[in-house]
Amino acid sequence: GFGLRGMARGQREQVVTAMLELVGLSGSGGKFPHQLSGGQQQRIALARALAPQPRLLLLDEPFSSLDVELRERLAHDVRDILKRTGTTALMVTHDQMEAFAVADVVGVMRQGRLEQWDSPYALYHRPATRFAADFIGHGVLLQGTLMQTSAPASGRDGSEGEIEVQTAAGLLRGMPLHDQPQPANAQVDVLLRADDVMHDDASPFKARVVRKSFRGAEFLYTLALENGQQLLSLVPSHHDHAVGEWIGIRLDVTHLVTFPSMESSLAAAAEAGTASAGAGTR
Repeated sequence: GFGLRGMARGQREQVVTAMLELVGLSGSGGKFPHQLSGGQQQRIALARALAPQPRLLLLDEPFSSLDVELRERLAHDVRDILKRTGTTALMVTHDQMEAFAVADVVGVMRQGRLEQWDSPYALYHRPATRFAADFIGHGVLLQGTLMQTSAPASGRDGSEGEIEVQTAAGLLRGMPLHDQPQPANAQVDVLLRADDVMHDDASPFKARVVRKSFRGAEFLYTLALENGQQLLSLVPSHHDHAVGEWIGIRLDVTHLVTFPSMESSLAAAAEAGTASAGAGTR
């Protein structure tokens, strides 16, 4: 009943009962806080915040003190409760999976600036900036060379035409997700997610296992190509390869997210700085 000021006692009790039922704790109204588990205390905090029917609910790291399993379950429960009550919420979190589980829209912040404001799906598959691409999910930016762009496919109105990027792991061909201002043979970095790199014993492209992380149903492998560049790959856990072993891989990418290579970006910035300095000198 905290925050329900100006209500008659009976009305306030009705709201309390409804809130406890909403968060699944209808039988806990007579308990003291120290008699509740951490997850129950978080549910009570949510009920207390929702009771006055706020237009906007602010959540600051709401699940940080909970264990992993409880955190994931409660995140889904909170989303369901917010949907049922029609409450808009703004949540701050450093846990990407938590943000993806709860939010309809996610904002990626960097040094106080908004890098991208988008759906979780778009953030993962269509990052707008190099920072967002590198920050979200498991992936790497693999060096490559932008080849000639093919002509637009017939019958697809407004299509851009495919691009090709030659990499140490083979030729990538697909539709671009960003404008491609770079000329042919420009050096680019192409985003490869761990789920883009498939384990395939029949593939002529090999990579060496340099690190492995067991995740139950799958391994997250860190792989090194012959030229030393590294990739990440999610592989079903019954494919248990030893560190140091060479395995076949193939890339399964349909949309290409590319950025000017870090070296070319630095060179362009240095050139722009030199031009600016020259323009100001007489």
